[in-house]
This record gives sequence, structure tokens and C-alpha cells, in this order.
Amino acid sequence: MANMANIQIALINASTQVTDQEVQSALPALQTQIRRDFAPAWGMDADIEFVSATTQQLPMQKWWVVLLDNPDQAVALGYHDLTNQGLPLGKVFVSPDKQMGYQWTVTASHILLETLADPDINLMASVQRRDSSLLYAYEICSPCQSEANSYTIDDVRVSDFVYPAWFESFRTPNSTQFDQCDVIEKPFGLLPAGLCTVLDLQTGLGWQTMAAEEELHKYDRRPRPGSRRERRRILRDQWVVSKVKVPALAGAR
Repeated sequence: MANMANIQIALINASTQVTDQEVQSALPALQTQIRRDFAPAWGMDADIEFVSATTQQLPMQKWWVVLLDNPDQAVALGYHDLTNQGLPLGKVFVSPDKQMGYQWTVTASHILLETLADPDINLMASVQRRDSSLLYAYEICSPCQSEANSYTIDDVRVSDFVYPAWFESFRTPNSTQFDQCDVIEKPFGLLPAGLCTVLDLQTGLGWQTMAAEEELHKYDRRPRPGSRRERRRILRDQWVVSKVKVPALAGAR
């Protein structure tokens, strides 16, 4: 029986690039990561339920994390910024991962954890300095993103993620654990391929994405359509509630 104190998340497979069986096989590892690794660090837990694209009814009272091919498919199927009920919605775009030879489970883990840590995409940490006032978005997987920084649970690759200490500027280097894999050495530190979203209140330039490797990741710093980073830049009254019709959720299984 589900613990009602836990957040309830539906992991919906609407992608044509990954089968229901693949998603169901990966789900126990994703659940283990949340319960064993994430919950002790962040003080919140969740129960994940698999939902197939062939279902006749979506779980309307749960948060959604949806596997999709790409942003165009998301729009075509009616997945927008929030669920049909106006609850948190995360999107995992499978096709780009497949094209790059990456494991979709790392991205799914990334989106699941960031949706839990900052469901309304409005949390941030303030850092006051002599020449700047910075707000760091609560993106807990982006600073250590990429498969090179991931780890394995029962042969399933999942994303590394930062601990609350990563957002605490008083911490000194190597004074505590800053991420699950214990490789980040200081607050706001980025691993290779890592990113963070920052708002400098003095420049007036809006949200900017900082990268560990500036030249290599100029393109990656752009928010992808439909991503959480893009939604952070959109005025809240412009967010759109999803209008997903069942069972026309996806293409072939």
C-alpha cells in the first residue's frame, strides 16, 4: 500500500523510441534511487507508478513525468507546462538521447529528481557578493549531468545529483558531501559538462546558463523547447495546462 505522505508520480511512456517493457524494467532502479539515495538527502520521498500509452485513463491526481520522442510530439499530444489538473509535469525527450547514444534512463532520473526537488520551478539560493547578487536555480542534476557523471543501480544508469550543501555558500571545499557520487568539491561547483542557471540581479540580463566548459557548451546552454530551464524563463501566467486525450497518447509500442 502506498504511503500517502509520499509524492505520487506517474511515469507515462508516450515515446515511440522506448518500449513499455524497457520502462517497466528500469522503474525499480529509478524508485530505488529516489527512496535510498534522494530521500535521505532531500527529506522527501515519492512512489512511481508506470502508465502505458495504451491506458484508457490517466492518473489525474498524480504528478506526471512523461517519456516523449521530442518537443514537437509533446505539443501534438497535448503535453504542455502542467498536467491536465494543473500539477507538476516533467518531460523526458528520448530521441535526442538515442541519437547521441546516451542512456534515456539517465535523463529520466534527472527529470524525476529535479521535478521532486523543485516542482514549481521557482526555488533558488541567494548568494550576495561585493560586485553581484546572484540567484542559483534549484537544478539538482544539471551541475553534474552527463553519463560520465552517472552511476548504476541494478545495471540501470541514473543521474548523479547535488545535495542541499551544494547551495550553501558558507561551506568550504571538501568540508562535506556535495553530491551523491561525492566528486564535487565545493558549493556551486560544476563537473565537466555540468550546467547551472543563474540570475544576476545587477545586470538585468535575466536567467543565464553557466557551463563548466564555456566554449564547448555554448549550444547546450540554450534552454530546449519544453524543458524545465525554458519554463523558468516563461511568465507564470503564460504556462499552459495540458490537454492530453486518452488513449491517443503516443505512436507505436
